[in-house]
Amino acid sequence: MKLPRVDVVVVGAGAAGGIVAEQLALAGLQVALLERGGRSPFSETGHDELRSQRTTVLGNAFGPDDQHYVRLVQLPDGTSRRVLPSEGAYNNVAACVGGGTLSYGAMAWRYMERDFRMRTTYGAPEGSTLEDWPIAYQELEPFYSKAEWEIGVSGKAGANSFEPPRSQSYPMPPLPMNQEASLLAASARKLGWHPFPIPMAINSVPYQGRPACIGCPHCVGFGCEVNAKNSTAVTAIPRAVATKHCDLRIGCVASRIVTDEHGKATGVEYFQDGRLIEQPCRTVVVSCSATETPRLLFNSATKLFPRGLGNRHDWVGRNLQGHAYAGAYGLFETDSYDGVGPAARVACCDFNHGLPGGLKGGAMLSNEFIRLPYLFSRTAIPPDVPRWGSAHKRYVREHFKSTMAVQGPVQEMPVFDSRVELASEVKDAWGIPTIRISGERHSHDLEVARFIAAKAEVWLKETGAIRTWQKLPGRGVSGGQHQAGTCRMGNNSKTSVVDRYCRVHDVDNLFVVDGSVHVNNGGFNPSLTIQAIAYWASGEIVKNVRG
Repeated sequence: MKLPRVDVVVVGAGAAGGIVAEQLALAGLQVALLERGGRSPFSETGHDELRSQRTTVLGNAFGPDDQHYVRLVQLPDGTSRRVLPSEGAYNNVAACVGGGTLSYGAMAWRYMERDFRMRTTYGAPEGSTLEDWPIAYQELEPFYSKAEWEIGVSGKAGANSFEPPRSQSYPMPPLPMNQEASLLAASARKLGWHPFPIPMAINSVPYQGRPACIGCPHCVGFGCEVNAKNSTAVTAIPRAVATKHCDLRIGCVASRIVTDEHGKATGVEYFQDGRLIEQPCRTVVVSCSATETPRLLFNSATKLFPRGLGNRHDWVGRNLQGHAYAGAYGLFETDSYDGVGPAARVACCDFNHGLPGGLKGGAMLSNEFIRLPYLFSRTAIPPDVPRWGSAHKRYVREHFKSTMAVQGPVQEMPVFDSRVELASEVKDAWGIPTIRISGERHSHDLEVARFIAAKAEVWLKETGAIRTWQKLPGRGVSGGQHQAGTCRMGNNSKTSVVDRYCRVHDVDNLFVVDGSVHVNNGGFNPSLTIQAIAYWASGEIVKNVRG
């Protein structure tokens, strides 16, 4: 079935796709916004910890589901095993309107100036593909401000001593400190560090017609029951639809980008309700995630592009990065947990750059996030406590409220062989070939992680912990909800997939706008940078369509 032509098809209604659709619709372009998942209202997902985006023991409330999706993960011996979305090795992001922003923890960080100039600052470690971005922080800064005001971020300008220059303050004041954050902030100052309230895409006061945060502890991994968390599902996407120029279509699984004999994109094929539909268009924007975007480009191969669109030089799917989370837990004699969320309220950026011993990059440290009972029992238990049985239950009962966690997302070094590739031998429920994830972290990531974990331990001890133990990442490939890097931007078409405006080098009316264009992933949660780039690229896309 072939539909009448529209101006633009945007594939993926998440952090970036929702913004691109809004900006193009506001410019008067006719947009088809395709989302493989549904709307996932709070009434359907609730506060079920076993189905939250962080645990998925009983399946993921926000999708994708185990019945329709599968991937392969390459094992160290070279063989592969099948993994489902409910398994951690799948490296899942949500499949719903709003994407990961519907259930994210909502930290809203700007990358630092040096994050865009990592190779110039440090040089590239052997075995990495570390490069500078083709854009500078100063160019992206106005779009960071736009994201903060359009999506809605609470924070305090200047509170972070290491914050890069900004042209505007935050639109809302910071969320107040809870008990745990207050204790940690006081001890950080004693250490000579620089604690501050975390910028959050959560309303601290009523904003844009939605209420302030009610302080419930179910934040990261869950939808917000009052819509105080600023997902694109409640901000950019409704505004896009309200223009009457954007048609949001749910349950649409994209299978292929259609191109003509000259290599120009002419539309997108997708499955909806069992039917294969072709939506012709003038321009295509892919915003599916750093694992699903390469999959769609691979599956759109033609005689002109036998390796997949944008993959003439074998860079699509390469340099898969997430974050090598490192930190520590501390056990205290008195309770610090007061049940007030979102738990992530205080951070220090003293260790994002300038580490000793030639270490490159670093991570912010914060008290992220509240450990709800099931997750606490899996992750916050000392190594000598049994993982099951009466002793385990007793420990959880006695120490759930007297344990703190401090951790941070260590900036990873990109590695060419950490990758997503097509696995044609395995198909999903629609018969679309799936992907294989393979590779491992650079050894440098583990060195930085050990440094960050030690600093987290120092912080907890200064706060009064009577016992601490570290949390360190493994060597395995990193992706997860912070996945990035697989369609990196660059000026050289031989070593990148898209240009500085996110246009695919080989296809002048095809754009990729999501975390996959990141050259590196910073020492922060990446959502605000993804959104700033979406605003940055949208102006160029409008010019492209009108031109």
